[in-house]
Amino acid sequence: MIKNWLKIAFINYRKNWLSTIINILGLSVGLCVFLLIFIHWQDEKSYEQWNPDRENIYLVENFNASFGTMPVSSYPEIFESKEMFSEIEDATIFNDWGKKKISFGNNSAYVSAGATVSSFFNFFPFEKVAGSFKNALSDVNKVALSEETAKLLFADDYLNSIGKTVKLEVDDKSYIVTAVYKKPLGKTVIKPDFVFMNPFMENSKTQWTSYSYYGFFKIKPGSDIKVLEEKISKKMQSEDEISAKKWGYEVDKKNPLKVYLSSLSAIKLDAKSEGIEKGDKKSMMILLGISALILILSGINLINLKTAQAAQRAKEVGVRKVIGSTQSKLIFQFLLETFIICFAAYILAFAMVELLLPSFNEFLDKDIKLNNIDIFVYTGLLLIAFSLVSGLIPALYLSNFKPINTLKGNFVRSRHGVWLRNSILTLQLIISSFFIICSLVINTQVKYMMNKDLGFKGDQVVQIDFKKTNWEKNYNSKKYQLLKNEIAKIQGVEDITGSISSIGRGSANRSVAKDARDSTKIVESTGLGAIDENYLRFYKIQFLSGRDLNWKIASDTINGAVVNETFAKKLGYNSQSVLGKEILTGWDDRKKYRVLGVVRDFYYSGVDQPIIPIVFFNYDRNWVKNNMSNIQIKLSGKDIEGTMERIKEFWLTKAEPGYPFDYQFVDKQFARTFEKFQKQQTLFTTLNIVVLIIALLGLFALSSLLIEQKLKDVAIKKTLGADEKTIVWDLTKRFLLICFIAVLISIPFGYYAMNEWLKDFSYRINMPVWPYILSMILLLILTFAVVSFKAYRATKINLVEHLKYE
Repeated sequence: MIKNWLKIAFINYRKNWLSTIINILGLSVGLCVFLLIFIHWQDEKSYEQWNPDRENIYLVENFNASFGTMPVSSYPEIFESKEMFSEIEDATIFNDWGKKKISFGNNSAYVSAGATVSSFFNFFPFEKVAGSFKNALSDVNKVALSEETAKLLFADDYLNSIGKTVKLEVDDKSYIVTAVYKKPLGKTVIKPDFVFMNPFMENSKTQWTSYSYYGFFKIKPGSDIKVLEEKISKKMQSEDEISAKKWGYEVDKKNPLKVYLSSLSAIKLDAKSEGIEKGDKKSMMILLGISALILILSGINLINLKTAQAAQRAKEVGVRKVIGSTQSKLIFQFLLETFIICFAAYILAFAMVELLLPSFNEFLDKDIKLNNIDIFVYTGLLLIAFSLVSGLIPALYLSNFKPINTLKGNFVRSRHGVWLRNSILTLQLIISSFFIICSLVINTQVKYMMNKDLGFKGDQVVQIDFKKTNWEKNYNSKKYQLLKNEIAKIQGVEDITGSISSIGRGSANRSVAKDARDSTKIVESTGLGAIDENYLRFYKIQFLSGRDLNWKIASDTINGAVVNETFAKKLGYNSQSVLGKEILTGWDDRKKYRVLGVVRDFYYSGVDQPIIPIVFFNYDRNWVKNNMSNIQIKLSGKDIEGTMERIKEFWLTKAEPGYPFDYQFVDKQFARTFEKFQKQQTLFTTLNIVVLIIALLGLFALSSLLIEQKLKDVAIKKTLGADEKTIVWDLTKRFLLICFIAVLISIPFGYYAMNEWLKDFSYRINMPVWPYILSMILLLILTFAVVSFKAYRATKINLVEHLKYE
């Protein structure tokens, strides 16, 4: 029986070769897209799964009305909470300090550094290679190394490195090696190449609202997390009130401080804040939904084509029923035929995934491998479920044919099943229209962001970050001046400036500022614009009023300030009335700053983020000078490559020998803020093309089958004198009507989805009307082009061949 079913299946595949190919290609493309997004999602979910205590470890996040929800905490919030609340079993902190140089003798390594405390290994149980974790970080003179780092420093003798001393660039001091560990093989956001005791903790132990550390709690099993969040929140609110009285700011009673605890197993996707290397869950879920829609679209093609082929199978079903076949056997037969098509598409889809995975990894900047057995299990179950769902509708439809009707030979003229095909075709076109609308709106928003006036000129400007060392000796500001003087001598360098914040990376530090004469006028979350004298001229930032800072005027270097227009507005003034006003700031509360000028707003961060209020002032003062860590160089346009080679030679031989030469062009650095949305644009455009191809292929195959069933009608009309235009219009108008209705239905869904997407942007387009109109016009044109092509060919039939049996 199975053998006969297979024979019948392959006879029908060969007979309807076009629709078979379209089904397999459509399904394989749909499955390929779904698989790529699915394995990306699985990869993101796999983070921290290596840690056996992941369900009991929580990242501490804080909501503050001025700064939003932050992934960082204060020192006392973490360690005093451990003593205050019995639910907390242990606590630790960790900060990724980026790449730092560590050396032993003539050997050195430039690797990622982690500043932490002694409890670190209780939370992150890396495999021990040598030494002991018990007292590995018990004081500020100890360091633990990863196995890779130990090998770089000690070569084959790395197992005997315990007790030896290494030097760290962070303070040029000697540290004793106490342990060597293996970094986990599993995915993790905590992956330092060496860890040491955080040197700044002593200064932070009483600062409850100084958010500087990634803090983690190990919670006792069975504890109520919500209750614990409320307890810590109340403590933080009371400490906030104490700080407000001390520093002279008002507590926001409507939006009090709030503490959130996010499980380590879920922080990659579900952290309340930006987390630690947090993935873009919202975009990922959108992509999963889109890929599911593409898969549904492929299934719709399959259902539609199978039901459209009903006329060809009607007599077969009638004969089978007459000779005793049951409806259940017919259903199983048709399900088997569907499963064969789905399985062939499944194999082809995995081949496509293997082919596209390297490019997909490069696009996402990931290293996803197709080696997770769960992927094959889940997708295998998906294949079975998909085959059942997409195969059951045509199977039930075909198996319900009545033998007496089908054997009369007039099934072709019957309207049975027309409503089903029309409904499914409408759904298919609704999805296609939805994608076109979304793609056009996304492209418009991204284009709007990329063409927006940024308020600065950053072309031919390169930024080089230098290594911060010896903060006790104010070396960072001195190093900046030394580098500035030397690089200015290099041929091809036009100008040099510096700042503690970087365009494209956002403001490095924020604080509270207020009017010196009216304490009710407060500007929270004010950016610290510590800059060199020529910074604003360097980037050609426009002044709205007043003047620039002038280092030749002593008062300018001591208490002069330039503010942006957002700061002036938030302080309650305009660009003219704010001039001459004195302000007090959280970073220098004993000294008054006098506003000398107001500049037009410009973007430090991406244009999707709101412009923050900023106060610009002399970088070479108080603790701020220690935050200087970059130099910004404007190059002559005549020989950029040659100039960069000369700067590189200076950097590697004189400025920072032994370190890699890392730099970024400022305009490209800022362009990275668009990267997320450009990728969304690229993905949506690509998926939109995939959707249209699948939909149009399905429409072509369906129209071909339906028009073939009307060839005798066409022959009769031609015999009676109908011209080709009339016949083509008669054959296509039903499809155009369905398309028109589908677009109308898709409009509210597209509007809702895009309105939700645009809410993420502080600066966004007004919802345009033209994408909805263009979607209708485009889909009508494509539908007419696809259907009319087949309809026109139908007008060229041989009349005798189709009328000889009438």
